[in-house]
Amino acid sequence: MKKMAGLGLALTMTTSLSAQQNSLALTDEFVNKNINDAVAQYKTLMTRVPDGVLPRTFDKANDSLATAKSNSWISGFYPGTLLYLYEYSKDADLLKEAEKRLQLLEKEKDNKGTHDLGFMLYCSFGNALRLTGNTHYRDVLLTGAESLASRFNSTVGCIRSWDHNSDSWKFPVIIDNMMNLEFLNWASRVSGNPKYADISKIHANTTLKNHFRPDNSSYHVIDYDPETGAVRHKHTHQGAHHESAWARGQAWGLYGYTMMYRDTHDKAYLNQARKIAAFILDQPNLPEDGIPYWDYSVSGPDVPRDASAAAITASALLELSGMVRGKERKRYLKAAEHMLTSLSSATYKAPIGTNGGFLLMHSTGHFPANSEIDVPLSYADYYYVEALIRYKHLLDR
Repeated sequence: MKKMAGLGLALTMTTSLSAQQNSLALTDEFVNKNINDAVAQYKTLMTRVPDGVLPRTFDKANDSLATAKSNSWISGFYPGTLLYLYEYSKDADLLKEAEKRLQLLEKEKDNKGTHDLGFMLYCSFGNALRLTGNTHYRDVLLTGAESLASRFNSTVGCIRSWDHNSDSWKFPVIIDNMMNLEFLNWASRVSGNPKYADISKIHANTTLKNHFRPDNSSYHVIDYDPETGAVRHKHTHQGAHHESAWARGQAWGLYGYTMMYRDTHDKAYLNQARKIAAFILDQPNLPEDGIPYWDYSVSGPDVPRDASAAAITASALLELSGMVRGKERKRYLKAAEHMLTSLSSATYKAPIGTNGGFLLMHSTGHFPANSEIDVPLSYADYYYVEALIRYKHLLDR
């Protein structure tokens, strides 16, 4: 498998090749089976998705697919997953379906009303450009990067996350926004314009300063005064309470700072990624199978899990394991392997032809809003497949 730089798949290895390979516990057979199953499952999902929309989740009780329009933050994950699976399988039907859905997404390059353009465009068009070399996709991405950059406030030092809930917040910034910085880093490399990478670094630094507690857990929402840059509130929107550690939020932070170290080589980002990893892996409330409850402050047999948080965490830990040495590297790798093994078990991975065509069961979208609880989610699938491909890359080194 070729080195897949630029889309978060290049693992920055600091250990020797033989040492890395000798420590791998999962096999080619395991990885190949699960990716092949994913190909078969997504060919089932393809038959269910209506024209003009993207799949979001599945309602088992009503046997119905919940979909989203192109302006949803989740819109890029379905084509992105198809493209990952095409890269592995070379199945032209997957590429055809992905490119069909890209046509829906293209207009979002001009969307200046969302911070989620990294999720929407980079996970989809970014993978498409990497795999096809179609320069039209490059142009779409560069336009989208400019739209994302338009949301940056230099006084705050962040990209604004949401425009809604103006009665609660003036300039909300969520930890999720760390995931959209990779798009800006890419844009500077390709365009030669340092503006995008500068915005990315300033946002990461402001988030590092204000989003984390002494134990290195993250707040979900920091609300700033756009006129002065002062912090107004430290809140949650999707977590259990303002001082809780929403599981997917911790995963976004881990992934984001690992990526920022890869793109900048600034050790402050590596150190933060290591601290977040320690918070997650040392969690007393982390279940034995490594799949977290939806928030790290809650636990119990009836508390929903979040497979999406585990998939994001596993993918991030695989990359982070290549940036450190010795026992720390082994710890991250072992934890990622454990999570992938659990996610690939019958407890979390749906049999082919079931689950509406989605791969994983038991994710939690927005528990406080009673929305998407214990369901499949398109982004859980995306990061699960990404983690498998990252592991495949390690096996093939």
